Amino acid sequence: MSPTKRMAMLSIATSIATLGLKFAAYAMTDSMGLLSDALEALVNLAAGLIALGVLTVAERPADEDHAYGHEKAEYFSSGVEGVLILVAAVGIVYAAVGRLIHPAELSHLGPGLVVAALAGAMNFVTARLMLRVARQHDSITVEADAHHLMTDVATSIGVIAGLLVVMALPSARILDPLIAIAVAVNIVWTGVSLLRRSVDGLMDRSLPPAELAIVDATLRASLRAGDRIAELRTRKAGSRRFIEFKLYLPDAATVAAAHDDCDKLEAALGQALAKTIVTIHVEPISCAPRDSRD
Repeated sequence: MSPTKRMAMLSIATSIATLGLKFAAYAMTDSMGLLSDALEALVNLAAGLIALGVLTVAERPADEDHAYGHEKAEYFSSGVEGVLILVAAVGIVYAAVGRLIHPAELSHLGPGLVVAALAGAMNFVTARLMLRVARQHDSITVEADAHHLMTDVATSIGVIAGLLVVMALPSARILDPLIAIAVAVNIVWTGVSLLRRSVDGLMDRSLPPAELAIVDATLRASLRAGDRIAELRTRKAGSRRFIEFKLYLPDAATVAAAHDDCDKLEAALGQALAKTIVTIHVEPISCAPRDSRD
């Protein structure tokens, strides 16, 4: 099993455990804040299951119908996760508004907060491990799932802090539904961010500015004097980067020399950015546009 799929399995296992803990905390206390935290854990579980399925598809090798592989499937995972987060936010606000209209006493806050804190600690450890693996393997699916867990940790901290105030000042119980609404607003931002990244990937957005700067510097350092490039295009599919451009060489250059130049550029870009596929179209320099790079 690949490291990314192991992370998806770990996310599912952690989500199941924290889901039980958080709903137990809500059952103890009848707190809307803790209910909002539990609903987010439910989304975590759904997201983990989706991530596992998508990673299984993304790892399939290229075939006749998908010559460029299946790695773009990862963008569907982060997109669905973003939608699930927004749905959870709506549910949290609905429940919180109901509690604002019909206030209720909270009970057993102490034990409930201890259980919630344990669930938050489990999510934190899992998320940190997943982020490390996501960086190593450049997986947007694992990264999205990890960031969602980290958002859940921040949510838990906010909920616990607010309910500690309620414990100290029972008259401030209105804070409970207000905390839940604040949680909903916070996770909406995460959901929108994941949706935006998914759309960018599916629409073949160019590589981020930092990576484009690496591409530019690598090309400038690798080009021979007098050679030029133009029509640089980049995109990303899952963890793979695609770079293509036209290379303008002296009109008298031989096929063998052009081949060597292309190999050199491909190797340099491959070393600069992992999992990079480079496509180069060679043209005579007499046909180069005026705005081509030196």
